[in-house]
Amino acid sequence: QVQLVESGGGLVQPGGSLRLYCAASGLIVSINVMGWYSQAPGKQRELVAYIDSGGNTIYTNSARGRFTISRDNAKNTVYLQMNSLKSEDTAVYYCNRYPPSPVYWGQGAQVTVSS
Repeated sequence: QVQLVESGGGLVQPGGSLRLYCAASGLIVSINVMGWYSQAPGKQRELVAYIDSGGNTIYTNSARGRFTISRDNAKNTVYLQMNSLKSEDTAVYYCNRYPPSPVYWGQGAQVTVSS
């Protein structure tokens, strides 16, 4: 049984930073393409970034230059370092495979960027 548990969200001021964590069980992150997704209020869930088995990374335009996706194979965990946060980054963030599996969605991590 695959379980992906996101954590690390919170309230941060514009310009601040947060690091999100995705702890995986039942799935080996190092041999899967793993992605982070965001869902802002009233909007559809969308891809933020993904990392493939070779460590190559892809970012959407809004994330490129500010966010960094990485993983720790020993901890079977995927990270999303978010810097220079903007109010429009406010969303629930989820990790999943890329492309996502509908049965792997977790509870997500709420990120709120506000002064």
